[in-house]
Amino acid sequence: MQIKGLLLGLGWLSAAWAQLADTTDYPIGPLTSSSAKWAVKVCDITDYGAVADGATDAGPAILAAFEACIDGGVVNIPLGTFALETWVTLSGGTAWAINLEGIIVRTGTAGGNMIYIEHSTDFEIYSSRGEGAIQGYGYVFHAEGEYGPRILRLYEVTNFAIHDIALVDSPQFHLTLDTCNQGEVYNMIIRGGNEGGLDGIDVWGFDIWIHDVEVTNKDECVTVKSPANHILVENIYCNWSGGCAMGSLGVDTDISKVEYNNIYTVNSNQMFMFKSNGGNGTVTEVTLQNFIGHENAYTFYIDAYWTEETLAAGDGVLYNSITVSNWKGTCANGATRAPLYVLCPSTQPCTNIIVEDFDIWTESGSTEYYKCADAWGSGYCLKAGSAHTEYGTVTSTVTSAPSGYSATTMPGQLTAGLGLTTSIAIPTVPSSFFPGATPATARVYGS
Repeated sequence: MQIKGLLLGLGWLSAAWAQLADTTDYPIGPLTSSSAKWAVKVCDITDYGAVADGATDAGPAILAAFEACIDGGVVNIPLGTFALETWVTLSGGTAWAINLEGIIVRTGTAGGNMIYIEHSTDFEIYSSRGEGAIQGYGYVFHAEGEYGPRILRLYEVTNFAIHDIALVDSPQFHLTLDTCNQGEVYNMIIRGGNEGGLDGIDVWGFDIWIHDVEVTNKDECVTVKSPANHILVENIYCNWSGGCAMGSLGVDTDISKVEYNNIYTVNSNQMFMFKSNGGNGTVTEVTLQNFIGHENAYTFYIDAYWTEETLAAGDGVLYNSITVSNWKGTCANGATRAPLYVLCPSTQPCTNIIVEDFDIWTESGSTEYYKCADAWGSGYCLKAGSAHTEYGTVTSTVTSAPSGYSATTMPGQLTAGLGLTTSIAIPTVPSSFFPGATPATARVYGS
């Protein structure tokens, strides 16, 4: 699918679009339209031995279909349930796509990645019917206290799109974009179990737009890792999740020009958290705007002493030029966990941190507090000035609700995490992901 013209025509994206690179030099998404790929060649996996019986291993057939369409075309996975017992690595390829009309279910037990796509360009995986899914049956592992394979991983893939599919109950991470460029992820739902280690989307690379996605799990919702620049994340529904984050960050951190916009988070660990412990390098030019949250444990956190991460060599990651604006909603208990918590390295104080229109109130009790340490900037407990030296910790107690904290809710909010001992049902991709926001890209149903 080509989106360059669409993006340039959406005036409401003008502010957010600045975080992506110039599309003249760096077009986002596939360079060849879906229809053009269908016209070149169709490699249906049933022609290569796949059987829609939920038991016959479709791994070899998927690989054979890919090899037949590696120079252009569509690997078609038709309606029906196809088992995946052996994992597939699809290496190379240009101007090709996977159309997932049916459902892939995991039957194999190996670690690694169920579907691994590498060194590819002009690539798309989607469901033309909007009903395609990959079911990882992670509960089989989790019931035994174990992890298994990741569902989908892209490595060094350029000009790509992933959309209109569901990734369900991964034994480990659901979607990883590893050193990828100029890609788009949208109109998706991810449903995972209620424990850590089941990340929704992890991304690092250059010029990637992730939007209109719902994530359920109890770890990362949509998280940017290092190195990364020109990343735009918007219209995200973290529905009983770990919440969005950046990290964990360590040695040689290099992240810049990242924007999160229109993020809705409910019953999650946090609305957004930066995580590091020692290390070095820089996180700079980050905008976190238009966040709505309800009943989250943490809200906005910079934690440069994240003890769940092993202490890395260095004086600490430098957090610079981070803007937090227009946040509203509630936290679970603001007297227990400060909704605004900016804990920077004493050896590398944060600089140019701006917090404005931050209206979060507590669900429990009648007070909350803000906490800042070695953090320079403007707003709330941040310290103004240009010294940028260590100064210790400053706290302030809030005894009345901010006037603007009240916020709307989203449909379909979960009231409990999804199980670790029973199968998670395949959901329908929703039609909205943030209150009042229409998905930026139309569905492909019937195309």
